[in-house]
Amino acid sequence: MKDLGNLSYFLGIEVSSTSDGYYLSQTKYASDLLSRAGLTDNKTVDTPLENNVRLNTSDGEPLSDLTLYRQLVGSLIYLTVTRPDISHAVHIVSQFMSAPRSTHYATALRILRYVKGTIFHGLHFSSHSSLILRAYSDADWVGDPTDRRSTTGYCFFLGDSLISWRSKKRSVVARSSTEAEYRALADATSELLWLRWLLQDLGIDSPSVALHCDNHIAIQIAHNDVFHEKNQAYRDRLPLYTSSSSARSFASGSRSLY
Repeated sequence: MKDLGNLSYFLGIEVSSTSDGYYLSQTKYASDLLSRAGLTDNKTVDTPLENNVRLNTSDGEPLSDLTLYRQLVGSLIYLTVTRPDISHAVHIVSQFMSAPRSTHYATALRILRYVKGTIFHGLHFSSHSSLILRAYSDADWVGDPTDRRSTTGYCFFLGDSLISWRSKKRSVVARSSTEAEYRALADATSELLWLRWLLQDLGIDSPSVALHCDNHIAIQIAHNDVFHEKNQAYRDRLPLYTSSSSARSFASGSRSLY
Protein backbone atom coordinates (compact mmCIF):
# COMPACT_ATOMS: atom_id res chain seq x y z
CA MET A 1 0.00 0.00 0.00
CA LYS A 2 1.32 3.43 -0.99
CA ASP A 3 0.34 6.85 0.32
CA LEU A 4 -0.41 9.05 -2.70
CA GLY A 5 -0.97 12.19 -0.64
CA ASN A 6 -4.05 14.38 -0.55
CA LEU A 7 -6.81 13.56 -3.03
CA SER A 8 -6.89 16.05 -5.92
CA TYR A 9 -8.35 14.17 -8.91
CA PHE A 10 -10.34 10.96 -9.15
CA LEU A 11 -12.43 9.63 -12.07
CA GLY A 12 -12.92 13.07 -13.58
CA ILE A 13 -13.74 14.73 -10.25
CA GLU A 14 -11.43 17.49 -9.07
CA VAL A 15 -11.07 17.94 -5.31
CA SER A 16 -9.57 21.05 -3.73
CA SER A 17 -9.07 21.45 0.01
CA THR A 18 -8.71 24.73 1.91
CA SER A 19 -9.26 25.92 5.45
CA ASP A 20 -12.81 26.79 4.36
CA GLY A 21 -13.64 23.20 3.40
CA TYR A 22 -13.69 21.00 0.30
CA TYR A 23 -14.73 21.91 -3.23
CA LEU A 24 -15.68 19.25 -5.80
CA SER A 25 -15.94 20.03 -9.49
CA GLN A 26 -15.63 18.44 -12.94
CA THR A 27 -14.14 21.34 -14.87
CA LYS A 28 -11.77 19.30 -17.04
CA TYR A 29 -14.40 16.64 -17.67
CA ALA A 30 -16.91 19.31 -18.75
CA SER A 31 -14.32 21.00 -20.97
CA ASP A 32 -13.54 17.71 -22.73
CA LEU A 33 -17.26 17.08 -23.18
CA LEU A 34 -17.75 20.47 -24.81
CA SER A 35 -14.88 19.74 -27.19
CA ARG A 36 -16.40 16.41 -28.19
CA ALA A 37 -19.71 18.16 -28.85
CA GLY A 38 -17.99 20.72 -31.06
CA LEU A 39 -19.06 23.73 -29.00
CA THR A 40 -16.00 25.88 -29.57
CA ASP A 41 -17.74 29.27 -29.78
CA ASN A 42 -18.43 31.59 -26.84
CA LYS A 43 -22.21 31.33 -26.89
CA THR A 44 -23.74 30.45 -23.52
CA VAL A 45 -27.23 30.46 -21.96
CA ASP A 46 -28.44 31.37 -18.48
CA THR A 47 -30.63 28.30 -17.87
CA PRO A 48 -30.28 24.63 -18.84
CA LEU A 49 -33.88 24.52 -20.16
CA GLU A 50 -36.21 27.00 -21.80
CA ASN A 51 -39.23 28.09 -19.77
CA ASN A 52 -42.11 25.60 -19.76
CA VAL A 53 -40.39 23.26 -22.22
CA ARG A 54 -42.21 19.95 -22.75
CA LEU A 55 -40.48 17.43 -24.97
CA ASN A 56 -42.30 14.51 -26.55
CA THR A 57 -41.51 11.59 -28.83
CA SER A 58 -42.95 13.06 -32.04
CA ASP A 59 -41.60 16.62 -32.40
CA GLY A 60 -38.65 17.19 -34.72
CA GLU A 61 -36.88 14.92 -37.17
CA PRO A 62 -35.27 11.58 -36.27
CA LEU A 63 -31.50 11.81 -35.80
CA SER A 64 -29.26 10.05 -38.29
CA ASP A 65 -26.51 9.56 -35.68
CA LEU A 66 -27.99 8.06 -32.51
CA THR A 67 -24.59 7.30 -31.02
CA LEU A 68 -23.56 10.94 -30.66
CA TYR A 69 -26.73 11.84 -28.76
CA ARG A 70 -26.38 8.85 -26.46
CA GLN A 71 -22.73 9.62 -25.75
CA LEU A 72 -23.45 13.27 -24.95
CA VAL A 73 -26.39 12.49 -22.66
CA GLY A 74 -24.47 9.66 -20.97
CA SER A 75 -21.60 12.06 -20.26
CA LEU A 76 -24.06 14.67 -18.94
CA ILE A 77 -25.46 12.07 -16.55
CA TYR A 78 -22.00 11.59 -15.05
CA LEU A 79 -21.55 15.35 -14.88
CA THR A 80 -24.52 15.55 -12.49
CA VAL A 81 -22.28 13.98 -9.83
CA THR A 82 -21.14 17.50 -8.95
CA ARG A 83 -23.74 19.52 -10.88
CA PRO A 84 -27.18 19.16 -9.28
CA ASP A 85 -28.32 22.28 -11.14
CA ILE A 86 -28.57 20.27 -14.38
CA SER A 87 -30.04 17.08 -12.87
CA HIS A 88 -33.63 17.79 -13.91
CA ALA A 89 -32.69 18.87 -17.44
CA VAL A 90 -30.49 15.81 -17.97
CA HIS A 91 -33.25 13.62 -16.55
CA ILE A 92 -35.56 14.92 -19.28
CA VAL A 93 -33.23 14.39 -22.27
CA SER A 94 -32.21 10.95 -20.99
CA GLN A 95 -35.77 9.71 -21.54
CA PHE A 96 -35.30 9.76 -25.33
CA MET A 97 -32.18 7.63 -25.67
CA SER A 98 -33.89 4.91 -27.72
CA ALA A 99 -35.22 7.21 -30.47
CA PRO A 100 -33.83 10.74 -30.14
CA ARG A 101 -35.02 13.51 -32.44
CA SER A 102 -33.73 16.91 -33.47
CA THR A 103 -35.60 18.73 -30.67
CA HIS A 104 -34.04 16.44 -28.06
CA TYR A 105 -30.58 17.04 -29.50
CA ALA A 106 -31.13 20.80 -29.49
CA THR A 107 -32.13 20.60 -25.81
CA ALA A 108 -29.00 18.58 -24.99
CA LEU A 109 -26.87 21.23 -26.75
CA ARG A 110 -28.60 23.94 -24.71
CA ILE A 111 -27.63 22.10 -21.51
CA LEU A 112 -24.05 21.99 -22.76
CA ARG A 113 -24.08 25.72 -23.48
CA TYR A 114 -25.32 26.31 -19.95
CA VAL A 115 -22.47 24.13 -18.65
CA LYS A 116 -20.05 26.16 -20.78
CA GLY A 117 -21.13 29.35 -19.02
CA THR A 118 -20.94 27.75 -15.56
CA ILE A 119 -18.01 25.43 -16.11
CA PHE A 120 -16.40 26.16 -12.74
CA HIS A 121 -19.54 25.40 -10.74
CA GLY A 122 -19.47 22.47 -8.33
CA LEU A 123 -20.16 21.39 -4.76
CA HIS A 124 -18.76 23.16 -1.71
CA PHE A 125 -18.64 21.42 1.66
CA SER A 126 -17.90 24.09 4.25
CA SER A 127 -15.81 23.27 7.29
CA HIS A 128 -17.75 25.94 9.23
CA SER A 129 -21.23 24.67 8.37
CA SER A 130 -23.63 23.41 11.03
CA LEU A 131 -24.68 19.76 11.16
CA ILE A 132 -28.41 20.44 10.97
CA LEU A 133 -30.16 18.29 8.36
CA ARG A 134 -32.85 19.94 6.19
CA ALA A 135 -34.94 18.47 3.38
CA TYR A 136 -37.02 19.83 0.50
CA SER A 137 -39.40 17.94 -1.77
CA ASP A 138 -41.47 18.96 -4.78
CA ALA A 139 -43.32 17.47 -7.74
CA ASP A 140 -45.10 18.60 -10.87
CA TRP A 141 -48.39 17.08 -12.01
CA VAL A 142 -48.86 15.34 -15.38
CA GLY A 143 -45.69 17.10 -16.48
CA ASP A 144 -44.97 14.62 -19.27
CA PRO A 145 -47.23 15.37 -22.27
CA THR A 146 -46.87 11.81 -23.59
CA ASP A 147 -47.68 9.54 -20.65
CA ARG A 148 -49.06 12.17 -18.19
CA ARG A 149 -46.74 11.06 -15.42
CA SER A 150 -45.29 13.41 -12.82
CA THR A 151 -41.68 14.12 -11.92
CA THR A 152 -40.54 13.98 -8.30
CA GLY A 153 -37.60 15.88 -6.89
CA TYR A 154 -35.93 16.31 -3.50
CA CYS A 155 -32.72 17.63 -2.01
CA PHE A 156 -31.02 17.45 1.40
CA PHE A 157 -28.72 19.95 3.08
CA LEU A 158 -26.40 19.30 5.99
CA GLY A 159 -26.01 22.84 7.23
CA ASP A 160 -25.16 24.83 4.11
CA SER A 161 -23.85 21.82 2.16
CA LEU A 162 -25.94 19.93 -0.38
CA ILE A 163 -25.41 16.22 0.26
CA SER A 164 -28.21 14.42 -1.62
CA TRP A 165 -30.62 15.18 -4.47
CA ARG A 166 -32.82 13.43 -7.01
CA SER A 167 -35.08 14.06 -9.99
CA LYS A 168 -37.13 11.13 -11.28
CA LYS A 169 -40.30 10.51 -13.23
CA ARG A 170 -42.95 8.49 -11.43
CA SER A 171 -43.86 4.99 -12.63
CA VAL A 172 -47.61 5.63 -12.28
CA VAL A 173 -49.94 8.52 -13.09
CA ALA A 174 -50.98 10.66 -10.10
CA ARG A 175 -54.71 11.39 -9.91
CA SER A 176 -54.15 14.86 -8.44
CA SER A 177 -51.40 17.35 -7.66
CA THR A 178 -51.83 16.46 -3.98
CA GLU A 179 -51.10 12.79 -4.68
CA ALA A 180 -48.03 13.77 -6.71
CA GLU A 181 -46.72 15.95 -3.87
CA TYR A 182 -47.54 13.29 -1.29
CA ARG A 183 -45.57 10.70 -3.23
CA ALA A 184 -42.66 13.15 -3.37
CA LEU A 185 -42.85 13.44 0.43
CA ALA A 186 -42.77 9.64 0.69
CA ASP A 187 -39.65 9.40 -1.44
CA ALA A 188 -37.98 12.20 0.50
CA THR A 189 -38.81 10.53 3.81
CA SER A 190 -37.30 7.25 2.65
CA GLU A 191 -34.06 9.05 1.79
CA LEU A 192 -34.30 11.05 5.02
CA LEU A 193 -34.41 7.92 7.19
CA TRP A 194 -31.39 6.46 5.40
CA LEU A 195 -29.40 9.69 5.83
CA ARG A 196 -30.27 9.86 9.52
CA TRP A 197 -29.03 6.32 10.04
CA LEU A 198 -25.83 7.14 8.14
CA LEU A 199 -25.25 10.31 10.18
CA GLN A 200 -25.88 8.39 13.41
CA ASP A 201 -23.15 5.93 12.40
CA LEU A 202 -20.86 8.94 12.01
CA GLY A 203 -21.78 10.23 15.47
CA ILE A 204 -24.15 12.99 14.28
CA ASP A 205 -27.59 12.98 15.88
CA SER A 206 -30.55 14.53 14.01
CA PRO A 207 -33.56 14.04 16.31
CA SER A 208 -35.87 16.36 14.37
CA VAL A 209 -35.56 17.15 10.67
CA ALA A 210 -37.53 19.85 8.81
CA LEU A 211 -39.01 18.44 5.59
CA HIS A 212 -40.23 21.34 3.45
CA CYS A 213 -43.15 21.02 1.03
CA ASP A 214 -45.22 23.66 -0.81
CA ASN A 215 -48.52 21.73 -0.93
CA HIS A 216 -50.66 22.49 2.14
CA ILE A 217 -53.13 19.65 1.52
CA ALA A 218 -50.35 17.07 1.31
CA ILE A 219 -48.93 18.41 4.59
CA GLN A 220 -52.33 18.20 6.27
CA ILE A 221 -52.79 14.61 5.10
CA ALA A 222 -49.34 13.72 6.43
CA HIS A 223 -50.17 15.26 9.83
CA ASN A 224 -53.64 13.80 10.15
CA ASP A 225 -53.81 10.31 11.67
CA VAL A 226 -57.54 10.06 10.91
CA PHE A 227 -57.76 9.82 7.14
CA HIS A 228 -60.82 10.71 5.09
CA GLU A 229 -62.07 7.98 2.78
CA LYS A 230 -60.75 9.82 -0.29
CA ASN A 231 -57.24 9.89 1.17
CA GLN A 232 -57.16 6.25 2.27
CA ALA A 233 -55.66 5.25 -1.10
CA TYR A 234 -52.63 7.47 -0.45
CA ARG A 235 -52.02 5.84 2.92
CA ASP A 236 -52.40 2.32 1.53
CA ARG A 237 -49.91 2.98 -1.28
CA LEU A 238 -47.48 4.98 0.83
CA PRO A 239 -47.32 3.34 4.27
CA LEU A 240 -43.68 4.28 4.84
CA TYR A 241 -44.30 8.00 5.02
CA THR A 242 -47.33 7.90 7.30
CA SER A 243 -45.70 5.45 9.69
CA SER A 244 -42.39 7.31 9.98
CA SER A 245 -43.26 9.23 13.13
CA SER A 246 -39.60 9.68 14.03
CA ALA A 247 -39.05 11.80 10.91
CA ARG A 248 -42.29 13.78 11.03
CA SER A 249 -41.18 17.36 11.31
CA PHE A 250 -42.45 19.37 8.37
CA ALA A 251 -42.49 22.93 7.15
CA SER A 252 -44.14 24.80 4.30
CA GLY A 253 -41.94 27.58 3.01
CA SER A 254 -40.50 29.01 6.19
CA ARG A 255 -43.48 28.24 8.39
CA SER A 256 -42.96 25.22 10.63
CA LEU A 257 -46.00 23.06 11.21
CA TYR A 258 -44.60 21.31 14.29
